[in-house]
Amino acid sequence: MTAGPPEDIAHPAADPLRVVLTEVERHVADGGWDRPPVLFALADSAEFMLAEPGLAGQLGLDPGALVEGALTPIEQDGLADVPLDEALAQISWPESVLGCALVYEALVLPPAAEAARPEGVDETDWASQHPDRREVRMAVAVLRNGRTEGMLRIRPLAGEGDELDPANGSVISASDLAPGLAAALRSTLD
Repeated sequence: MTAGPPEDIAHPAADPLRVVLTEVERHVADGGWDRPPVLFALADSAEFMLAEPGLAGQLGLDPGALVEGALTPIEQDGLADVPLDEALAQISWPESVLGCALVYEALVLPPAAEAARPEGVDETDWASQHPDRREVRMAVAVLRNGRTEGMLRIRPLAGEGDELDPANGSVISASDLAPGLAAALRSTLD
């Protein structure tokens, strides 16, 4: 797990999965915090440009600037009205989709706080009232080949910087950041 900004995405050797995950997290961040989950299909950029040249042009895809294995994210309609686990259980992607990515917000607690949760209380209500809670924006991407990548941006608290800047906050990247969510996303590709 690495803290700080993700790899330099302008570097030609940058990992395409990490590049696209950084892109979708920043896209969602541009809309600010307190947003519903956003789902993206991930397509091979070269194949996408051949199949949809007009749309690829509108998105600014340049055939001469493509890195081998580059992925294009295609935002899907909102998931706001259905619980996330139910929504993912209903999704099935065509073979042309190489993977998918999800960006969503959640509350997290330090392990000591989680361990101290009293039995019989509603976990969500309890976490939302806990003084050590932190808001995070989680981005997870999976590919059909089994690759997974994750990013977590911690929302700054008052006094920790510009809490109104949605791209501000500490970033943690790891391939094993959210194994349960990665498994749920991977099942949409089966």
